[in-house]
Amino acid sequence: MALINTTDMFKKAYAGGYAVGAFNVNNMEIIQGICEAAQETKSPLILQVSAGARKYARHAYLVKLVEAAMEDCGLDLALHLDHGDDFAICKACIDGGFSSVMIDGSKHSFEENISLTKQVVDYAHQFGVTVEGELGRLAGVEDDVNVSAEDSSYTDPAQVEEFVSRTGVDSLAIAIGTSHGAYKFKPGTKPQLRFDILAEVERRLPGFPIVLHGASSVMQEYVAKVNQFGGAMPDAIGVPEDMLRKAAGMAVCKINIDSDLRLAMTAAIREHLAEHPDHFDPRQYLTPARAAIKEVVAHKMREVLGCAGQA
Repeated sequence: MALINTTDMFKKAYAGGYAVGAFNVNNMEIIQGICEAAQETKSPLILQVSAGARKYARHAYLVKLVEAAMEDCGLDLALHLDHGDDFAICKACIDGGFSSVMIDGSKHSFEENISLTKQVVDYAHQFGVTVEGELGRLAGVEDDVNVSAEDSSYTDPAQVEEFVSRTGVDSLAIAIGTSHGAYKFKPGTKPQLRFDILAEVERRLPGFPIVLHGASSVMQEYVAKVNQFGGAMPDAIGVPEDMLRKAAGMAVCKINIDSDLRLAMTAAIREHLAEHPDHFDPRQYLTPARAAIKEVVAHKMREVLGCAGQA
């Protein structure tokens, strides 16, 4: 089993009309739950690490945990840096064994974004590492990503050809209405994704893999459990799963999911401790947490991404 980049993974996804799930990882139980779901559903898989996760778990621990998961589950998978914001962190991940990185230069001007992204691409491609760039800015808060609604912007399809051509990126994250974190749309509103933008990007970049960030659906059964057992999460509406499935049938080859994992894990832990207040062994409450991660990921692979059976 080996770490692989995303090139062949995305070619198959584009041709097959499905998307590969990119799931954020922070510790052993999350990695185990995700990989067990991929093994059970026979799905391709991307495990991704944010800058915040690297600070929390530390780079070497995460890489070794992923290597152990590959050996245990018999998987080939991609290990991806999510939202690298400068050349230094991308280089550190490339040098440290990652097979894919994202350089997010979306906060910069178009020309500065191109320059930074090309610098990462030129370095990464020497080592067979694939690079994801970003055009447009998603609103929301998640780990080190914090973009206000006022500073967010949809991707301009008129820029995508020049950006891809000049940078040499292998995939492109675009902004069509998703957002980071759990609070994407207010109750009473009708969530909408700009499929017109996605269709125009697809027309301008035929066969090129597109990425959606901020694509958790904020699964209400887990929100309800979090609130039932001591939480105070306000009502929130995530990205409807049927919209994500539609996007996966178009040019979107990678869909990022993080908040749904956090919700499921937190709900399971709170439920267990409420029912067993005398438990203090982490293994007792992390076992159902790991099972909840597996359940969510398997659901996403089968019902949302359409990637089950494609490994």
